Amino acid sequence: MTKIEQLKAMTEKNNGYLFTAEVVEAGISKTYLSKYLKENQFEKAAHGIYFSEDTWLDELYVIQMSNPVVIFDRETALYLHGLTDREYSKIHVSVPKNHNTFRLKEKGLVIHRYHKELYQMGIIEVESNYGNLLRIYDKERCICDMVAERSDVEVQTFQTAMKEYMSSSEKKMDVLLMYAEKLGLRDEIMKYVEVML
Repeated sequence: MTKIEQLKAMTEKNNGYLFTAEVVEAGISKTYLSKYLKENQFEKAAHGIYFSEDTWLDELYVIQMSNPVVIFDRETALYLHGLTDREYSKIHVSVPKNHNTFRLKEKGLVIHRYHKELYQMGIIEVESNYGNLLRIYDKERCICDMVAERSDVEVQTFQTAMKEYMSSSEKKMDVLLMYAEKLGLRDEIMKYVEVML
């Protein structure tokens, strides 16, 4: 397989994206990559991340590929789960407690920090609107986080997400209550469960 064929195969596999690290790992020089990007009119999405001219920029995917520890949460995850029809105004992410967030703050992200056990609780993968895999918290974790920060969530978003979740046949009440226990929210969550079920 020629270098050009390799780069085309990588672009196809990555839904129109090329990652410098992956290219170098395949034994292709940065100089050759740079020439290829220019000749094929790729655009730079972030440091070491490029996308082809016929690819729509997937902002969430680029954020996650640039910062692999990022887990999308709060309104961002609610939207990706279809629990609210209102698109998020700010991108919310969770990171481990000791993670340096300077670059994330520069991008205007709203950051939530957790100790390792809580940070890892409820991580799943979903497809973005552009077909790329994103790591987000599951619905049960999103509901818990939303209740925990009730005063920061718009009333309409809160009510819609709660109604959508509680009326869903896919809800997992045992998981919701387990998360609520670990997050110290069991009594709060039970108030909503009793009213809405």
